[in-house]
Amino acid sequence: MSIPSSEPNALPGLRLDAEARLKEGSAPSAKVWSTGANALSLLYTLASSPASADDALKLLHELQVHQVELDLLHEQVDNTQRELAEELARYKELYESAPVCYFTLDGEGRILEGNVAGARLFGMPLGELHGRRLESLLAPVSRPVLLELLRELRDGASGVYRDVTSGVGAQGIPLRLIASVAPHGAAFLLVVVPLAPRNRS
Repeated sequence: MSIPSSEPNALPGLRLDAEARLKEGSAPSAKVWSTGANALSLLYTLASSPASADDALKLLHELQVHQVELDLLHEQVDNTQRELAEELARYKELYESAPVCYFTLDGEGRILEGNVAGARLFGMPLGELHGRRLESLLAPVSRPVLLELLRELRDGASGVYRDVTSGVGAQGIPLRLIASVAPHGAAFLLVVVPLAPRNRS
């Protein structure tokens, strides 16, 4: 009887690690896979015959190694998912807590994401930014300026900026919009910088 073995170099070192863990008794507890009733029945049948008892031991060893390999892979996936979640949370915190006003817009200028500084600039809670058109937060005279900026971005421009006025307060706040296309191309990235008001004589 031919006993299947692990594919060579499928995952470098995984089989060696599994073999070592089995030998020293430090294999992880089975979480993903366990020996089924059919496999146990086959092992029992093989082990009952002196002619095939050796094959039964080899097959049992292969099953144990594969189980440990799967459990080690499961541990690796869990660790990777945890690291990715931590990394995502870190970048989310950096984005939301940055002292610069950040926004991500869709192609029509609706706010997909914003940060705390941006919400504070426009005098509203962060949760109320999502889905709003950015132009609704600008003075009426500045809305066509934003629409022109968005058109340039859709046409492939990058590093575009325009000076506008917010619709906050009686006179508004002078702002500079600095925008580019997101790396995946499906959204626009926008930084809003408050400008010092011009001196009036």
